[in-house]
Amino acid sequence: MEKKKCPQCKNFILKTSPTCLYCGRPNKFITKEYVNKKWNKDNNKNLLDHSLINKYIIFILLLIFTIVIIKFS
Repeated sequence: MEKKKCPQCKNFILKTSPTCLYCGRPNKFITKEYVNKKWNKDNNKNLLDHSLINKYIIFILLLIFTIVIIKFS
């Protein structure tokens, strides 16, 4: 991992860290988009909704399939 010196306290920090671990100075300009991209909050919500819909569809199709098999056997 590449490190750089913090401009404020002169300690070495990782280039990818959002803030300095020693003094708390921001390493990057942190925006809402950066936080959402970093922690994947927007995508988790959409992914969860999408996966629940797929589970319900699969359950309903499986239920219909078993009813049809039972009825025609």
